[in-house]
Amino acid sequence: MKTTSKFSTTLLAILLLLTSFSIHTQDQNSSSDSDAEKDRVLIYVLKNILTRGHFVTKDLNDDFSELVYDSFINSLDPSKRYFTQEDLKEFSQYKYQIDNQLLQDDISFYQLVYNRFLDKTKNAKSYYTDLLAKPFQFNKNEIIDLDYTKVPFAKNDNELIDYWRKQLKLQTLGRIQNQIDLQEEKLKDDKNYAIESFETLEVSARKEVLENMDELYMRIQRLENDDWFSTFLNSVVGAFDPHTTYMDPTKKENFDQTMSGKVEGIGARLQEKGIYTQVSDLVAGGPASKQGELEPGDIILRVAQGDEEPLDIVGMRLSDAIKFIKGKKGTEVRLTVKKKLDGSTKIISIIRDVVQLDETFVKSSIVKKNGKKYAIIDLPSFYIDFKDNNYRDSAKDMEKEIERLKSEGVVGLIVDLRNNGGGSLKTAIEISGLFINQGPIVQVKYRGENPIVKSDIDPQIQWEGSVVVLVNEFSASASEIFAAAMQDYKRAVILGGNQTYGKGTVQNILPINQFYPNYKEDLGYLKMTIQKFYRVNGGSTQKEGVYSDIAMPSRYSYMKFGERDLEGALEWDKVPQAKYSQTNSYANFNDVVYKSKERIAEDTNFKLVNEYAKWLKKNQDETSYSLNYKKFLKDSEAREKEAEKFKSVFDYKSNLTFVSPQYEQSIFKNNKDLEDKRIAWHKNLSKDMYVSEALNVLSELKLRAPSKIIKN
Repeated sequence: MKTTSKFSTTLLAILLLLTSFSIHTQDQNSSSDSDAEKDRVLIYVLKNILTRGHFVTKDLNDDFSELVYDSFINSLDPSKRYFTQEDLKEFSQYKYQIDNQLLQDDISFYQLVYNRFLDKTKNAKSYYTDLLAKPFQFNKNEIIDLDYTKVPFAKNDNELIDYWRKQLKLQTLGRIQNQIDLQEEKLKDDKNYAIESFETLEVSARKEVLENMDELYMRIQRLENDDWFSTFLNSVVGAFDPHTTYMDPTKKENFDQTMSGKVEGIGARLQEKGIYTQVSDLVAGGPASKQGELEPGDIILRVAQGDEEPLDIVGMRLSDAIKFIKGKKGTEVRLTVKKKLDGSTKIISIIRDVVQLDETFVKSSIVKKNGKKYAIIDLPSFYIDFKDNNYRDSAKDMEKEIERLKSEGVVGLIVDLRNNGGGSLKTAIEISGLFINQGPIVQVKYRGENPIVKSDIDPQIQWEGSVVVLVNEFSASASEIFAAAMQDYKRAVILGGNQTYGKGTVQNILPINQFYPNYKEDLGYLKMTIQKFYRVNGGSTQKEGVYSDIAMPSRYSYMKFGERDLEGALEWDKVPQAKYSQTNSYANFNDVVYKSKERIAEDTNFKLVNEYAKWLKKNQDETSYSLNYKKFLKDSEAREKEAEKFKSVFDYKSNLTFVSPQYEQSIFKNNKDLEDKRIAWHKNLSKDMYVSEALNVLSELKLRAPSKIIKN
């Protein structure tokens, strides 16, 4: 979530402060010297920005040092595959010194751990290659615990290799079991199917594991100092709070694409396949899709910019290859491609264009219930293009979509915010304003200052009908601003999981070169928490989220993954209530909520979902696995038997028929791919028990006369 305005003055003050000093840098005579200089510059700038501008005042002390120490080591070695207690003994000399090093722009801790990590990853290939060269002892009684937070680091290299052995043995067992299950399925269809022996399956499984490990370490070897130093920087900035992150230039570009829903390029999704760059999917309506020759599965060998000499990208890491394939609208790229179908090599010319990622944008569907038309609007994120004010954003699209639905006689709306992780604060305020007259939407607060009320100032109401907001445990940030405003104004019924994610903070994206303007390389960006936001009733959504008016069981009901479960998350607090007037939109709000809760409590589908959620939680807590083949199969069969009980948990089917709005149906004539996507979506909606209950609630709500309001 990004906001600007007042903070620019603070940034200017920091900029003047930073640029009035300089750090001692080494002569750039070698790439390693250059890397070290860049690393020190980043540390110097980031520590100054964070200590002066972050929402939380945090001393760089021993506690801070310990947080960075633990975070960096766990980020590099989360599965305890590389470092031993002997390594940690050496690293620990810096455990309470990192704060002092940061103050002196010293990166000794990083260099020690990073160089040791490089050595360890080089050794890894010999470890797993030797271990996978011969069969494991599957009759041995031993277990592995996959909760690595409980597992100590290996005492020495011999114990480390044994950790490797257990992990590889588990992977092999998993593949053997998959092959056995597959054979049993084939035997059901073909009684003459020849079952392969355990020995044959075991050899095949080890070969698969070896191939996967080789591919993994091929990718690891392509990573450079910048990639690993980014990990260290995120350990440093993340010690302030979980949502403060360092973004290198590539990650920032990806962030912008996600926020805007567009990219300039050929419209193809790419993936690493060994040493190759492979096409995984084409974006419907994109340049590659329209050109027609590039297909999923094709491998791109060389890339040429127009008539220039082609560049060989075989062996190049994916992020670098993408830089050459993407480009400005109207420019030509020539791809030398190995075709999946027949293995032939072909040169494909594509003119780049702006590619819209349709799954990012608002979409709607209309359904009839009891003779009335209702609609569901899916809002996947609060998207915006910060660089182009004229480009579409979620607020403009919502306003347009609502107007189209009104023209078709829709009388009630479901706004679906499930899995919506947030986005732009500005659009969250504007979308909230579509449903109320005018007034406060959210309060934002900088460090040490009084809260600022952010209001909808447009007296026009775009939608005056009934509203249900559908949320789940992954609805976060801007989603929570909108849901909280609708709840505080009594404008909508909030329906979904027990509570939303609980992210009540605002981040700003800062270009680091702005604070060190003489540096020639792109230093990347800092996404920094600068504000907390609060509901108009004064309470924060931080950690607490928004509690649903009607809570429904879901598969996530007992899981730990919300803001409240993140280490270092900021605490819940409150500020004075803003002055606002509830719309008091519904004459029977409490009755509808009560009836819905009764339906859910008695519904066999929701009862089964609740049992399923408990079972998932139990499995999540059981992190130990037997590495004895017979015991492993027995445990797996027991889990599968338990899972059978929940096989039909989401087999719900309503008698509702969902259709696209008329404007979209006219588009289908020239866009079959969009039509297919909508048919699939509508089919899923008809099988969605949460949408069905939302429609029950929506159809029961009775609007009150507009003049009935409650003052707060």
